[in-house]
Amino acid sequence: MAEEAILGFLEKNDEIRDSGEFAAERGIEHNEIVNVIKSLHGFRYVDAQDIKRETWVLTDEGETYATVGSPEVQLFLAIPQEGISKEELQKKLDPSLFKIGCAQAAKNKWVEMGKQLISRKVQHVDDKVKDLLLQIQQGLNIGSDEIKALKVRKLIIPQTWKGYSLKRGPNYAPKRKKVVTDLTRDNFQSGEWKELEFKEYNYSAKGAPLEGGNLHPLLKVRAQLKQIFLCMGFEEMPTNNFVESSFWNLDALFQPQQHPARDSHDTFFLETPSTTKILPEDYVQRVKHVHESGGYGSRGYAYDWKREEANKNLLRTHTTAVSSRMLYQLAQKPFAPKKIFLYRSCIQK
Repeated sequence: MAEEAILGFLEKNDEIRDSGEFAAERGIEHNEIVNVIKSLHGFRYVDAQDIKRETWVLTDEGETYATVGSPEVQLFLAIPQEGISKEELQKKLDPSLFKIGCAQAAKNKWVEMGKQLISRKVQHVDDKVKDLLLQIQQGLNIGSDEIKALKVRKLIIPQTWKGYSLKRGPNYAPKRKKVVTDLTRDNFQSGEWKELEFKEYNYSAKGAPLEGGNLHPLLKVRAQLKQIFLCMGFEEMPTNNFVESSFWNLDALFQPQQHPARDSHDTFFLETPSTTKILPEDYVQRVKHVHESGGYGSRGYAYDWKREEANKNLLRTHTTAVSSRMLYQLAQKPFAPKKIFLYRSCIQK
């Protein structure tokens, strides 16, 4: 509707001088007219020039005074003919309204601010402030002095109105042509492509944003389970030690040193640093004894356990190595109940 109105008007007239007036005359929302103008200007159906006008609108305080009257008039009407004490007058009015009303009424020489009584100095007053605010509401112009006075009292604020003036553009037509975006086989075969108007390709346009970073369903479930354990008072074991010694990863879990899982095709060993520097010697000796001779109900493996194999660093092959470290650390302290949990995951495989 708005597009037809604009193109139809320009078919018979040279220009649209003011988009705001154009919209008001036809009962169309100005925002709708603006959106159509931007589209027509982009396709060069029209040439648009910006129009800016500064208008004044009422603040919330100004809206209130335009309805119920200015503070000075409200205060004046609250004073009886015989006068009234300051205390009694304060009871009739809101504190902020009383303060503003007293200042403005005294400035206008409407009231006498005596020590005992506040009395009228005139019998009748006109609420010029309310009248000015109503004129601004109706879109009428008022004098610069009145504008300045209302602005100082923060009853009005400036508002910039933006519109357009329009003329026919180089591609003007009474009706927008359908722009084709794709060239098809049928267009070629029928020869229709000769009459078609193609949309210009925008090389600077950004493509549609790609959706990414979504959590895997299993990770969502894991996060929920983790939160459940944490709410129950459990602590999560640290799993950020991705490089581990063969001792904690394999020997402390009593995997024999000739086990196929230690072969290079199944476990990734590090060249640098190739070996660990610190291991708890007392515990190393106990693990060595179980491997060679058994213990705690085990017969052992009956072989010569080698320390150099235990020292080799590798990429941790399972998180059970974290458990072996944690259990050893807990055993070094006086016994105390501990609630801990660990996600079993394979880092290497």
